Amino acid sequence: MREFTTPLLVEPAGHRNATELLMQRVRSSPDHIAFEVRAADAPVTSPWRQVTTRQFADEVRALAKGFIAAGIGPGESLAIMSPTRYEWALADMAAWFAGAVVVPIYETSAAPQVTAILNDADVRLAVAGTAGHALLLEQGFAHAGIPSLGVWTMDARPGADLADLKARGANITDDAVEERRLLAGLDSVATIVYTSGTTAAPKGALITHGNFVGQVLNVAAAYTEVVREAGNTIIFLPMAHVLARGLQLTCLANGMRIAHLADPKDVVPALGVLKPTFLVVVPRVLQKIQASAAAAAAQKHLGRVWAAAHRTAVEWGRLAEARDADPSARPAPGLRLRRALFDHLFYARLRKLMGGRLDYLLSGAAALDAELSLFFRGLGLPVIEGYGLTETTAPLTGNMPGSIRAGSVGIPMPGTTVRLSEQGEVMARGVGVFAGYRRPADNADAFVDGYFRTGDLGEFDELGRLTLKGRIKDVIVTAGGKTVSPAIWEGYVEGDPLVAHAVMVGEGKPFLGGLVLLDPESVTAWAEREGIADLAGLRIPDDGGAVRIEDQRLLTAIGKAVSAANAKIAQSEQVRRWVLLLADLTEANGIVTPTMKLKRAALTERAQHIVDSLYTEPRPTDTRSPA
Repeated sequence: MREFTTPLLVEPAGHRNATELLMQRVRSSPDHIAFEVRAADAPVTSPWRQVTTRQFADEVRALAKGFIAAGIGPGESLAIMSPTRYEWALADMAAWFAGAVVVPIYETSAAPQVTAILNDADVRLAVAGTAGHALLLEQGFAHAGIPSLGVWTMDARPGADLADLKARGANITDDAVEERRLLAGLDSVATIVYTSGTTAAPKGALITHGNFVGQVLNVAAAYTEVVREAGNTIIFLPMAHVLARGLQLTCLANGMRIAHLADPKDVVPALGVLKPTFLVVVPRVLQKIQASAAAAAAQKHLGRVWAAAHRTAVEWGRLAEARDADPSARPAPGLRLRRALFDHLFYARLRKLMGGRLDYLLSGAAALDAELSLFFRGLGLPVIEGYGLTETTAPLTGNMPGSIRAGSVGIPMPGTTVRLSEQGEVMARGVGVFAGYRRPADNADAFVDGYFRTGDLGEFDELGRLTLKGRIKDVIVTAGGKTVSPAIWEGYVEGDPLVAHAVMVGEGKPFLGGLVLLDPESVTAWAEREGIADLAGLRIPDDGGAVRIEDQRLLTAIGKAVSAANAKIAQSEQVRRWVLLLADLTEANGIVTPTMKLKRAALTERAQHIVDSLYTEPRPTDTRSPA
């Protein structure tokens, strides 16, 4: 076994519970702007309302009174189901002020999922974003047979919205709220977060106030260049995701302004108005930014110039990495000149498009292609890649400013030990590791010697930086006895913006095969750029399955990505035959999670006839095309 530990930087013992993260800020900087709030239905380019720390705390206290008046008791569960918005932050903190435990539900969850969570977490009261969410919650309470204290909406709904709830709490005193606020300790459960369940049924993770406080204090101490009072961010991740809530608490506790957006498509136009200094993104966002820039250059007949600019950015990013280790490293004169030229032509415009003030991007939720990371660093937008799970209260490891290594997810967070088992499984203990699952049976194989088993495979470098190698359950053993981790090939193929997901198959088979799922939105944009009026057969199936795409233009385009991926790995790990698929990539279809992670087993089960065809149809072995 190998393990690395990063010492704790800040002891959480000085905080009673997570509400102190807000209260200490109220005492020190009550008039500092904490939030920027978009008016309902207003364009993102319109002025945003500013909310001070004191104003937010006052709103939180008023809503907490409403929760208490409605009958929520200390330690009882309160669900929130809504798109990302300011009122989510308000309800989350108000629930803690009332002594409740928060149960987030993804806004995209289907009715059976809602019912299951309400039942498993024994939810007593719920807050909904819209009337539609309220109906799902009300039906869920009825189906589960749980007596409810009511469902209240963030949107206006006379008699059943947050404004009405606040009015009900008018007779609750500030002292009563303060008594409730102080009931929970660091070991008390703050939230029950249900895992997205890529390989199994969702499990309720018990995350404590101490998990949140420890993470917030130590992440802020480790990332002082990022987390700063003069900074600001836009949160467009689902607030039901623990990363979004941890990010929000970190910003709130340290004076970084927060804005919320429910639709990721609104982010780009909002960047020019809000001008964030820091953004949390998923790799797919970075891929699309890069692809859009390439497409814009091609439309202006600057495709070859952009290709040179791309190579130069990657080269500059690689030099920046070298300078992290050796500050004396200097660019060659030719590289410096090329970088200056392309900065004028492209890079500066991209930075301006993203608001012009970004210091760093944080990428998580999926593996980030190393070359993509180097490209953005070469633009002047360094990407900090990190890794974490619901069960680790988000960040478990992360690259640090001044020591970013593309392809790595960095070193353990402060107060955390990461260990690799003999099989290479990543295991963890520390300040962010959760208290366990709600159902005792789910804990049976979750811990070994006090370490949480992540189910991920990894490797350390000499500095303790972790590189992920896939999931234990996804490992494939071919008929020839070769053990292959599919994540590496899949990650390379998914680097193509036309590809939503890639899945390697071949368990017990004589060779490896591949399923490549198209990203419909990216394909539509690509077809427009290529002047293709229509793509025959490109219709998303409505029966929950996947359809095979035989359009030769798409096969040729994706074939280049497959060939490039194969060229980067050993021959025994290469995919020999593959097919191109189109499927409904929404949570309702059941093959992706609320955070758009693929459920491999669900996909391969539904597409089993297609998988079988890889090994039964007479086909050439040339991987440059599947025909």
